[in-house]
Amino acid sequence: MGLLEQREVVARRRVDESRKEADRIAAELAVDEQEWKEWAIARSRVGEVLAPGTDDAAGPEASHGLQQPERPEPPKDAEAGSS
Repeated sequence: MGLLEQREVVARRRVDESRKEADRIAAELAVDEQEWKEWAIARSRVGEVLAPGTDDAAGPEASHGLQQPERPEPPKDAEAGSS
């Protein structure tokens, strides 16, 4: 019985070591994926800026992401005196 227990302990240690290695690799993968996404976003943004038709950088279209959205018209039910 002692031989079986010894082999079980050895196998258990290998599993524990493999789990630690898998956790380390998973953490490294998460960091690498985040960096990859950030570079893809940066490339996309630069592509938008350098795209043809965006020469008017000082115009209002250049800050389309910063413009305030138009306010929708209030429903007729909400107008003053309609109650």
